[in-house]
Amino acid sequence: MIVYRLSKGRYRNDLSGKGAELAGGRWNSKGVAMLYTSESIALCTVEIAVHTPLGIVPDDYYLISIKVPDELPMQELAPQDLPSDWKLFPHPNSTQEIGDAFVFDSRFLTLKVPSATVQGNHNFLLNPRHRDFGKVEIVGAEPFTFDQRLFVK
Repeated sequence: MIVYRLSKGRYRNDLSGKGAELAGGRWNSKGVAMLYTSESIALCTVEIAVHTPLGIVPDDYYLISIKVPDELPMQELAPQDLPSDWKLFPHPNSTQEIGDAFVFDSRFLTLKVPSATVQGNHNFLLNPRHRDFGKVEIVGAEPFTFDQRLFVK
């Protein structure tokens, strides 16, 4: 499977999950490394847009294409499997607890979760601590320019 992420240029080769570890996110607490990826380029774009203040067009981004081996088992969560508050902003602790448990349990390399920003789409969370994480590879990295209309006040 190919998944995508948008990354600042200097981090385009970094799959460590360190950024999420430092900041925390919807699916992980601070201190827990996790690599956030999406099923489509469009979803990656929306994920960046919702975290960027209006009026600021992100620059120096790269579109990273990542190959995750199909033969590795994946855990999948549907909306009905999640707490009722999972889509709230700011994100709740309940989703961080789910993601942290996924990382520490380490049974699966990948956790497929519904997108909170685009209904019907999915993000794929990768566990850098998983024994098979070394099989994940970057297969493409190209400069990415955002459409300014997404960030207009």
